[in-house]
Amino acid sequence: MRAARLHAIGGPDHVRVERVDAPQPGPGEALVRVDAAALNRRDLFITQGLYPGIALPVILGSDAVGTVIAYGPGANGPELGARVVIDPMLEWGDDPRVWSPAATILGMPRPGTLAEYVCVPAVNVHAAPPHLTRDEAAALPLAGLTAYRALVTRGRLQRGETILITGVGGGVQSIVLLFAHALGARCIVTSGSDEKLVRARALGAEIAVNYREDPQWHKTIRSAGPIDLAIDSAGGETLARVLDLVRPGGRVVIYGGTTPQATIRPFSIFWKHLDVLGTSMGSPQDFREMLAFVERERLCPVVDRVYPLDDVAAALRRLQEGTQFGKVVVAIA
Repeated sequence: MRAARLHAIGGPDHVRVERVDAPQPGPGEALVRVDAAALNRRDLFITQGLYPGIALPVILGSDAVGTVIAYGPGANGPELGARVVIDPMLEWGDDPRVWSPAATILGMPRPGTLAEYVCVPAVNVHAAPPHLTRDEAAALPLAGLTAYRALVTRGRLQRGETILITGVGGGVQSIVLLFAHALGARCIVTSGSDEKLVRARALGAEIAVNYREDPQWHKTIRSAGPIDLAIDSAGGETLARVLDLVRPGGRVVIYGGTTPQATIRPFSIFWKHLDVLGTSMGSPQDFREMLAFVERERLCPVVDRVYPLDDVAAALRRLQEGTQFGKVVVAIA
C-alpha cells in the first residue's frame, strides 16, 4: 500500500510517500480502507520532534474516514463495507474523568491514517454521520472529540451562556465555534486575521475581535458583557487575559499551549472563584456522544483545503503557516 511516513525529524519535508506492506487485522482489530485523512497540529509537531519517544519511520495521521473491509479474530462492529470514522484515542481506560497511563493517540507510535489501509481496535470504529461528505467526515474525529469534551463534558456549556473562543480558525477552535453555536451559546471569538473573523461570523460568532489590530482587545471584549466560559489553546499572555475576562464563578477550559508559558496572577482565579479545567482528547463516551450530536444537529466541520496524498508535505506546510480556517484534508483513495 501507499503511505506517508516520517523518516527524520526536521519538518514536513521529511515525510515521504512510499510503498509499504499493508497491515493485517489481529485479534480484536478492524482493517479500514482509508478514503481521506485530516491533519492535526500533532502531525506537524511530530515532524518537528516536539513529542517524546518518537520512533522512526512512522506513518502519521490520526483522523480518517473509510470503509471496513475485514475484522480480526473476536472483533466485530459496523458491517463490512460500511462507511466509518475512527476514534483516534486508543486505550483511554476505565475512568471517564482522565485517560490511563497506557493511552495513546493514533498516528504515533501506532501507524496512522495517512495510508491506504489502517488497522485499529474494532471498538474505535464507528459509523460515519451519513450527512457528511467524505472530506467533512475525515475532518471530524480528533477535533470534534476535543471540542465536544472541552465544551460539554468539562466546560458544561448551557444554552444562553456567553463563550469566548480565542484564536478561532484552527481545526479544533472552528469546531468549538460550530458546536457552541448549535448549543445555543452567544459566541465571542478572537483572531489575528480579518479573513478568519469573517468566516467565524458566518459560523455564528456574534462578536469577532482582531487582537493584532486592537491592542486593547481584552477591553473591547470586556465591554460586551460577562463571559461564562472561555476555551483556550494558546496559553501565554492570551490565557492570562482570559482569566481576567471571565466573570466571577465562570469556567476556563484549556486544551493546548501553542505560545510561550503564561504568567498568571493567582488573584484572578481565587478572588473570582474560577474553575480552571484542563482537557485533552476525550473518552469513548465523549466520542459516541459527539457523533450523535453532530448527526442530530446535522453539523458539518469546515474543510480548509484538500490535498492529494502525494502533496502531504505541502498540506503540512499549510498547517505550519497557520493561515488555514478549518481542517486540512488529505485525499487517500
